[in-house]
Amino acid sequence: QTPAQQVLFSPADRYGLLGLLHTIKSSDPDQTMLALGTDLTNLGLDLGSSDNLYSTFITPWTDAKTAQMLNIEPEFTLPACYNVQPPPANTKIGNFSDETLFFIFYSQPRDAMQEMAAHELYKHNWRYHKELRLWLTKEAGSEPIQKTATYERGSYIFFDPVLWERVRKEFILHFESLCVLCL
Repeated sequence: QTPAQQVLFSPADRYGLLGLLHTIKSSDPDQTMLALGTDLTNLGLDLGSSDNLYSTFITPWTDAKTAQMLNIEPEFTLPACYNVQPPPANTKIGNFSDETLFFIFYSQPRDAMQEMAAHELYKHNWRYHKELRLWLTKEAGSEPIQKTATYERGSYIFFDPVLWERVRKEFILHFESLCVLCL
């Protein structure tokens, strides 16, 4: 640009349509190619081919005849360990900690893994409260303060999925509020 053009172009014009027009009309071929791009057929690419381009195209600076003689795609063999089928998750779910089971339960709704996690939590003496939508278990070593045929009052451990921690609470547990594997 001439000094006069530099003064007349504001920063907004430099990066706007006027700046693009100036770049297109530029005598610098590199700058023009960066702005407009280049026709890929000029690089020796057969765009009409149904074959993949990556197996024959190395770089735009390689001679097209040389590139066709080279096999770009390397020869490789897949290691046998990639063909091993891992055992299904339900065979390992019994080894998971309660926190992992809670993660599976809350992160995979309406999935078979959620149901497996619920069954495993049930085996670990956790019960699901339908109304609170929380898991709870009796506090270890505590006896109910009051117990009837329909409810029990005592100390329980709740798993809070928001805080991701176990919370101890005194609670009146109505048995009909517990889910008996009805997920």
